[in-house]
This record gives sequence, C-alpha cells and structure tokens, in this order.
Amino acid sequence: MSAQPPAPVPLTLLTGFLGAGKTTLLNRLLKDEALADSVVLVNEFGEIGLDHLLIEGVEDNMILLASGCLCCTIRDDLIVTLEDLLRRLDNGRIAPFRRVVIETTGLADPAPILNVLINHRYLAMRFRLDGVVTVVDAVNGYATLDAHPEALRQVIAADRIVLTKTDIAPVSEAVAALRERVGALNPGAAILPADAPAQALVGAGLYDLADRPGELRRWLAAETLGGGHDRHAHHDHDGHGHHHHDHDAHHHHHDVNRHDASIRAFVLTAEEPIRLATFELFWTLLRSTHGPKLLRLKGLVGLAEEPRGPLLVHAVQQVLHPPVQLAAWPDADRRSRLVLIVRDLDEAVVARLWSAFLGRTASAGTESHAHHHHG
Repeated sequence: MSAQPPAPVPLTLLTGFLGAGKTTLLNRLLKDEALADSVVLVNEFGEIGLDHLLIEGVEDNMILLASGCLCCTIRDDLIVTLEDLLRRLDNGRIAPFRRVVIETTGLADPAPILNVLINHRYLAMRFRLDGVVTVVDAVNGYATLDAHPEALRQVIAADRIVLTKTDIAPVSEAVAALRERVGALNPGAAILPADAPAQALVGAGLYDLADRPGELRRWLAAETLGGGHDRHAHHDHDGHGHHHHDHDAHHHHHDVNRHDASIRAFVLTAEEPIRLATFELFWTLLRSTHGPKLLRLKGLVGLAEEPRGPLLVHAVQQVLHPPVQLAAWPDADRRSRLVLIVRDLDEAVVARLWSAFLGRTASAGTESHAHHHHG
C-alpha cells in the first residue's frame, strides 16, 4: 500500500532590503485569514519583532503564533529547516499547514533560495514556489537601488512589489519616480500599496497565473514592451492607433533611469510553433554563454508538440522554474513571446541567437524591426 504523495504546499518568498518593512508587513499578514495555518521561516530571529506572539514553545525553536501560524528560525540552512519541517509534518508532530512564508535577510539575493526550492528533488516535490514578494521602502528605496546590487536583484526577481512608507515619503514626485524605476526594472510585476490585502500578495504563483489570462498577460508585460512588431496582424486590444501605441512603448523602453541604463527588458517573438527540444537548447546555450547577464526570463512558448496551449516558462537569473503546460492560450495571439531582463547584454545578440534557433535568417529578423520603426 503506497500512500498518495501530498499535494505540494505553496511557498511565498518575502524579500526586501534592510529596514524596508518586511517584518511590519509580515505582522499584518499573519493576522489575515488568508495566511491562517501557515509556517513562517525567518532568517534573522534576533531582530524580529513579531509582536502579537503568543509564545508557546512547540519544540526546539518552533513557536506557535496567536494567529495559528508556526514560526521558526532558519538555523543553519534552508534545506535542513525545510526537511525538518516535512519530517515533523509526516510524523504528525505538527499540525498540517497550508502555506510556507520565508522571510529572507535583507541582504539576500533571492536566486540561490529559488534554486534550492526548484532544483532540490525532494523539496521541489513537496513545495511549489508561489511567488516572490519584494518590499521596497519609498523613503530610502531609490538610494538603496543605487547603492546595493542585491536590492536591484530583489526587485527584478519579484512577482509582487510592495511599496511601504509612501505616507512619510517627503514628496509625491519621489514616490512616482521610484514607482517608474521599479516598473522599468521589472515590467509586469504588480506594484501594490503597503496595506494591500494578504490575498493580493500570496497566490502570485505560476499555477495561479495559468488560470487567470488577464493576470498572465499583465505579468508577462510583452505588450507594454512593444513586443508586437507585427501588431497589425493581430487585433488591437486597446483601440488606440497602432502607431501611437508602438511609439509609446518604444520610447518608454529606452527612457530608463540613468543608474539602470545597463539593465534592459525586451521581447523575442516567434510566429511558428517551436519544438520543445529547440527551446531547451536555446535556453541552455543562452545560459551558458551569457549566464550572469540574464536577470529574468518569462514567456509563453507555442510548442509544435502541444498546439492547444503554450508552455509557461520562467527563470530568475539562471534558475529555470519547472515549465507549466497551459491548457489554452490567454488570448487570440498565438505567437511565442519571451520577455528578457538582462544586464550589459545587447538585445541584438540575443535576437540573433533566437533567430538561429528558429531557423530564420538574421535579415528576416531585422526586416521586421525596420518595419516596426516605420509603422
């Protein structure tokens, strides 16, 4: 008799720079019904002020919170802590939990943590990554992004960005500039206010996006980045003239903040379906050639093998999530669309590689570009 393996538990990564307000946010979220029966793993227990604790030692370093959540420190190593948690769960030593929230230290680059969760065979079976929530402080956020590359990586890795301290930011222009900068660094991430409901912050995962076509298109942000070189071939969603729309997208695309000039986002498209092996080779080659320069890749790939729905692909730095096969396309547009966010890497270099894999000549690629400019 073999028992069915339990459904994987959704796991949310909460990140953000030192002092951005992660703990304050976590305190508020833990009072919310949406986070009932969660386990919270915290990386800096000494500094944490989970203020509404009803401290009941469960055992070792586990604490039961008033909200019914369990809280514990990541003592040595995330893997050890997560395995220990599963062992207790499976032995019935702790009550079942519905979600795990990991609050990282303010200096953490999210990618290695994601790597553990995605590529550790056992943990990847038992947990499913449900999204990265990054807290950005409206008072110091701009300066922090200038000074600390980790803060940039936290913003680029995010599915949801929470702007805190907007009420005490000196001028509203500063908040608007920060919002614009964050939006340029990570097109498609939802930027939410500090009092956003818990429900809007958790459930940001790929599995949820798959069922919400509008949300999926926004997350992909291909339209925003002017991914429709041949938009005239598809119906125009918003009713504006194509010309105006294209010009806008293009202008915005280059108008990034001076500090982030080396970081850019662009879209690769393909009209014809692609074989899975071809896409995998493209990704492998891209990663091995330009690995450190790849900050994020997200996209829909129309597979030759599976015409009904696209493959949802997502990588943060060099960590590729297990791709999700969607049952249907989110809209009438059946092209493959890959959004890349890169640092110090020329879009043309990546576009040539993509074209080579699609068996197109480079000239065909540049023609569509020229076409796009003249409208």
